[in-house]
Amino acid sequence: MRRGTAIGVSVLLAGIFVAQSCVGHDLIVRVKDRREVTFGEMMTDLKKARVVYVGENHDEPAHHLLQLRIIRDLHGAGVPLAIGMEMFTAADQRELDRWVEGRVGLTQFQKFYLRSWTLPWSLYGDILLFARDHRIPLVGLNVLRKIARKVATTGFDSLTPEERRALPPSIACDVSDAYLAMIRRSYANHDAGQRSFRNFCEAQMLWNKAMAYHLVAFLQKNPRRTVVVITGGGHAMRGGMPTEVEKEEPALKGVIVLPDPAMPLDTITLADADYLWISH
Repeated sequence: MRRGTAIGVSVLLAGIFVAQSCVGHDLIVRVKDRREVTFGEMMTDLKKARVVYVGENHDEPAHHLLQLRIIRDLHGAGVPLAIGMEMFTAADQRELDRWVEGRVGLTQFQKFYLRSWTLPWSLYGDILLFARDHRIPLVGLNVLRKIARKVATTGFDSLTPEERRALPPSIACDVSDAYLAMIRRSYANHDAGQRSFRNFCEAQMLWNKAMAYHLVAFLQKNPRRTVVVITGGGHAMRGGMPTEVEKEEPALKGVIVLPDPAMPLDTITLADADYLWISH
């Protein structure tokens, strides 16, 4: 490790120790210089982006509060927004539009949400209500769950021609060694054999590619909007969905906020994220 890198890591870890010793203080680290920054400083950067990826552990309420805070701040600054969500598929778009337009009631939409995503409404409800109340478009990014589950179980090659036709056109599921290594860092607790792990990676890559396709399609039709992407931390990392977006549209280099990263903090670089948000 080079001396400058070692010093940067030491500063980062020291800052985390101090921050976590202070009740009520969350730490935001800018990865490029390993410095603690304020929420406002981070938002100055985010307001310049066309795409803001905010990762999450799906069942962590604090991560969804951070996502909502970012959305509120951007909206309050007058940034024309949309919210892209892993939790919904592209096939769900009609229902998402009806919700934002106020043409479906809360009880009915909550039922639709629970058919689409198994985690409690309380985790995402405030974000979805904010989108409705302020007419912020919601964008369903994902593929059909049954297809992703099949890939995770038996691999991409097991898909039938009919199932492949349900995917974005010309989608492949190439998984590089670098991506495999990133997934091992992001999902350290994923305990499986070699074949099962590769299938898992193929399913993750399928989601990355499909979500990138749908995001780029939306941005091409809505060139004045900034999209806040809400997705799992492994997808939000630069080697995941953002890389696939940049393959489609090289100019769409987004800003990545990674809350409570699962991998060792001293290994994280700009190849992973732009900001780390550490809660306690």
